[in-house]
Amino acid sequence: MSRKDLRKIWKKAIPYLLILPVVLYYGAFWLRPVIVSVIGSFTDTGGHFTLQNFVMVVQEESFWPAVRNTAVLVLFSVTLEFFVALALALLINRKFFGSGIFLFLAMIPMALPAAAAGAMWVTGLTAHGWLNSLLHYLGFLAQSKSIYWLAGSEASLLAILIIIDAWQVIPSVMIILLAGLQNMPEETKEAGYVFGGDYFTVLRKITLPMLKPTIQTAVILRLISAIQIWLIVVLLLGFSRLPVLVERVVFYTKEVKGLDISYQMASGYTIIVSIIVSLAALAYLQVSGAFNRKEQTI
Repeated sequence: MSRKDLRKIWKKAIPYLLILPVVLYYGAFWLRPVIVSVIGSFTDTGGHFTLQNFVMVVQEESFWPAVRNTAVLVLFSVTLEFFVALALALLINRKFFGSGIFLFLAMIPMALPAAAAGAMWVTGLTAHGWLNSLLHYLGFLAQSKSIYWLAGSEASLLAILIIIDAWQVIPSVMIILLAGLQNMPEETKEAGYVFGGDYFTVLRKITLPMLKPTIQTAVILRLISAIQIWLIVVLLLGFSRLPVLVERVVFYTKEVKGLDISYQMASGYTIIVSIIVSLAALAYLQVSGAFNRKEQTI
């Protein structure tokens, strides 16, 4: 083989050598754990193939409540976050006086780690926490009374979790939507106004259709992360009081890891959550794609 041929081979091999560290990293820290989890979900305590792990997961007392609570959190949380984030992105995109300061303040919850946000709300939602103190100071609550925020029904606890999750996540969705709005050519909207459209007509017929790829990205990312919510639930309520799917994985991985079936239950829950996340993303892509095709035919 000539030197020229070796040089050509080396030139072709350089891109693969450059991405080799990333491939090795993902193989060691992502692909390997995924394969181990899949194998573990189909293996019993004796190391034999079985489907009993999934039967045990489905028959667990907390499984269906966890599915229901996760679905409620995803449905209401993603919907609330999208509409509020879209309204804020449209407002900031108007570039009014002080919009930069408003954007900075709106992004503060996103900068807080999940554990720090959880600790902040834990201290706020106690009987003598800062939230009740604020209500006392503003005169909305008598000094002799306190609201026991975390002692309510399951529905009220879900509402609290949805509000807290929205408070922390809305800034990230807003940033994605704002980036899409700022990359949109102004000439298209100006043309809409020239042809007699008002603000809401231009928004509905020009801005939102052009923003659809950005909306799709924001909603899918938020949908996936909403299904995996667990830390704020555990910090506020502990394990098993208001079960959600990923909280069950952590419960069997950390809290009761000494049980004979802990690893099998955690692996089974992990595979089920992965399937739900994939199906949810595919369903949204199919629905949004169907709407796009329908509009194109119209």
